[in-house]
Amino acid sequence: MKKIAALFLLTLSTFSAFACPVCEKNQPKLLKGIAHGAGPESNFDYVIVWGLVAITVLTLVFALKYLINPGEKEENHIKRTFLTFE
Repeated sequence: MKKIAALFLLTLSTFSAFACPVCEKNQPKLLKGIAHGAGPESNFDYVIVWGLVAITVLTLVFALKYLINPGEKEENHIKRTFLTFE
């Protein structure tokens, strides 16, 4: 566990090394040192990205929710045909 935490901290500390100086100059304050290329061209780019982040987080939440507690309790559910414990 300590190795994973150390690796995670080391990875976070290297984020500033990802962007070159020319690209860093073109980026807005929020993305300086993280991204390459031209920065967002309008505020609509931020709306698109945050919308996709929200969809991804919701997908992750529902995937974990139904993985942990699927909620099928009926005796005639299709999974019962495969999960016979006889």
